[in-house]
Amino acid sequence: APSFPAEVWQRERQRLAASIREARTRPGTVAGIAYEHAVYGNHPYGFETTPETLAAISVQDMQRFYAGHVQPCRAKVSLVGAVTRPEADALVRELLAGLPAQAGCAPLPPVPEVQPLTAARQIDIPFQSAQAHVLIGQPGYPRSDPDHLALTLGNYILGGGGFVSRLTTQVREKRGLSYSVYSHFSPGLHAGAFTVSLQTRPDQAAEAVAVARQVLADFVAGGPTDAEVKAAQDNLVNGFPLLLDSNAKLLGNVANIAWNNLPLDYLDTWTARMQRITAADIKAAFARKLDPQRMVTVVVGAQPAGG
Repeated sequence: APSFPAEVWQRERQRLAASIREARTRPGTVAGIAYEHAVYGNHPYGFETTPETLAAISVQDMQRFYAGHVQPCRAKVSLVGAVTRPEADALVRELLAGLPAQAGCAPLPPVPEVQPLTAARQIDIPFQSAQAHVLIGQPGYPRSDPDHLALTLGNYILGGGGFVSRLTTQVREKRGLSYSVYSHFSPGLHAGAFTVSLQTRPDQAAEAVAVARQVLADFVAGGPTDAEVKAAQDNLVNGFPLLLDSNAKLLGNVANIAWNNLPLDYLDTWTARMQRITAADIKAAFARKLDPQRMVTVVVGAQPAGG
């Protein structure tokens, strides 16, 4: 087991604390912290590492955590390369041999699900910055959700597809309110957030928020057009091989299958499943997952600190 030398932890703790303090001087960090607290509430996804929480962690705490959690029975090992199954098994046995062997594997304590928001919430944080940073969103869905591909495709149309997305068209191209605006889902083992993110001039923040909210509401209510779906499918399907064109990329995809307990044929069937999705599928999936009337909106820097 690692020895966790006290002097090394002391040095690392100071380095991490200094990095956190520096990050807090940036409006994007301030916005992200407030946003995650508001979206996730008491769920661990919203927990924040602070200099104070680092100071409370002792070497003994780390040793206890390691002994209780880092065990061969909990490991999911993914390998990609020119190895046979017997060779892979031997590699994994050697890799895990150094971990403390346990007689049995006690289940980890359950983690509660992320709770849906019950009402809209606006958080305005004064900050002296050239740009106002805006985050709009709510809890989304876990990676295991069967709507995942429909939501991925729909989000490409809404705000994930760069210059072809509706958010970019309305917020940037038509009104010049933001250089960059995008939306994304971040599903995990639990419901990760759906987020619209943009930066804008402080005096344009209110208008940019209003336009982004309207684009989102229109998309959830009406869904995409068939033409938008076809264009997005073509782009994502044509780009799919580029996600698998190296062992490193393939390993990331295989690890994703293992971590999220996805079917072993997930990559083999991805293209066919993506091509079957319709505009109606996307509209229904977004209606199930998002409620534009219950979004958190965080705006940092629309008014100067102390102003």
